[in-house]
Amino acid sequence: MGQAGARGPYARTPARKAEIVRAARDSFAENGYAKASLRDIAERAGITHAGLLHHFRNKDELLAEVLTQRDADEWQQGVAQVDSPDQLAPYLGELIRHHQKAPELMRLWIELAAAASRSDHPGHAYFVERYERGRAQFAEGLQDDTDRGRLRGDISPESAALLFHAVLGGLQLQWVLDQDLDIVGPATDFVHLLFDRDHAGE
Repeated sequence: MGQAGARGPYARTPARKAEIVRAARDSFAENGYAKASLRDIAERAGITHAGLLHHFRNKDELLAEVLTQRDADEWQQGVAQVDSPDQLAPYLGELIRHHQKAPELMRLWIELAAAASRSDHPGHAYFVERYERGRAQFAEGLQDDTDRGRLRGDISPESAALLFHAVLGGLQLQWVLDQDLDIVGPATDFVHLLFDRDHAGE
């Protein structure tokens, strides 16, 4: 007879890891990274502390996975919802409002990105690759002749991609410092500056 499926606390490893990551995200958002504990995360995920350590060695690894998963989810949502410049501003506003529901995660992201600017930081390569990929994907989305024609003539797709990430990151940093600040409106204005000079109202 063939061997039976995996049993015990390490069964269904991918599904279990996903549960742990969701639990960690919730714990970080509610308690902050410093106060969140591996035992609390394990309890939320319905496993033992030892079971959690089978999947993640420490809280740093969990934070990296939470942020990586958020990246992947948002990229999939963007691909599904944005297939023309007209849809970019509404999606960006929705994305910012979603981030604002978990300000602690936004703060952690900003802090980790800044720390990873050091070449010897363990997250350095990840952040470099992440931004390179993000810029390439944004610029690639403007290679279609119709969409490229709607971009301001004096801005290249590559510059637009760099500006997009800089503005999004900078606005979110300002909001973390002052949560009464409206950043959805300025983000929408920025997208219009990129695309709507000669095509307003289309």
